[in-house]
Amino acid sequence: MSNIVCFGEVLWDVFPTYKKIGGAPLNVALRLNSFNDNVTMISCVGDDANGKALLVYAEKEGLDNSHIQINKEFKTSEVIVSLDNTSSASYKIEFPCAWDYIVINDPILDSVKSADAFIFGSLIARNNISYNTLLELLDGALFKVFDVNLRSPHYTIGILKELMERADFIKFNDDELFEISRNLGFNSDDLQKNIEFISKKTKTDTICVTRGGNGAILYIDETFYNNTGYKVLVADTVGAGDSFLASLIHKLLKRETPQNAIDFACAAGALVASNIGAYPKISNKAIFELIKGSG
Repeated sequence: MSNIVCFGEVLWDVFPTYKKIGGAPLNVALRLNSFNDNVTMISCVGDDANGKALLVYAEKEGLDNSHIQINKEFKTSEVIVSLDNTSSASYKIEFPCAWDYIVINDPILDSVKSADAFIFGSLIARNNISYNTLLELLDGALFKVFDVNLRSPHYTIGILKELMERADFIKFNDDELFEISRNLGFNSDDLQKNIEFISKKTKTDTICVTRGGNGAILYIDETFYNNTGYKVLVADTVGAGDSFLASLIHKLLKRETPQNAIDFACAAGALVASNIGAYPKISNKAIFELIKGSG
C-alpha cells in the first residue's frame, strides 16, 4: 500500500441532464483509493450544499478529506461538460471558485512530506493563492507527479515550464505534448522526439503520453514502452485519463515493470471510457480480463 497525496480541484461535472462529482485530482485519488492505496485529497469547497455533498461523498468512498478546506466566500466549483459526436468532452470552467483559494498550513505540508507520491495538475495554478500553496508543497514532496491538463484560457507556457521543471514525472496527452513543445521552440511531428525534447528541456526522466484509443507511450530512463490501446465501445471519455494516471502510478510505486504498468493503465482507462462518468466502478479482474482478451 502506497501513501499518496492528490492536490487540486474538486468539483461537480454538469452534463446536459445530470451532474456528477469530479475534478481530475479527485478522480485520480478515487481510483488510487479503489486499489487500496492510502490517499489524501487536498482541496477546497464552498460552504454550500454542493460542498457538503462532495465532502460526504469523499468520506463515503474512503478518502481522507480532512485537508479539503471550506471557503465561506467562494462557492463549490461547477464545470459545464459538453460531449461531441465522438463522446469526447469539452469543459467550461468558472472562475473564481473555492479551489482557487487553497491555503498552506502545517498539517497539509506534513502530509505531503510523508507521502510516497504527490500528484498535482496544471489547472490549480491559474490563481496565485492555490499556486503559491502548490509551490510550497512541491518543496517538501518526495516524488512529484505533474498531470498536465490544458484548459484554455487557464494556463500559461511559463507556469507550465516551471512546473515541468519541478516534476519527477510528467503526464500529457499527445495534443498537449505537441502544443507545449511548439511553444518552447521545438517543431516536429515525431512523438518520441517531442518526448525526448521535453525530457531534456525540463530534466525530467519519466514522461507518459496518452493517445486516446491508440494507447499510450511511457518514457523512463531513456527507454520507451508502448501500448497500442484496447478496443471498447466508448460511452464518454470524462475521467479516462485520470484513471489511467492513477493506475500507472499505482503500479510504478509497487515496482512493477514499466510495460506491465502501462498495459494495466491503458486497460483501466479504456474501461472507464466504456462507462458513463469519470469514476465508474471497475475491478482488477475486469482490467486483467481486458488485457488477456487483447492478447
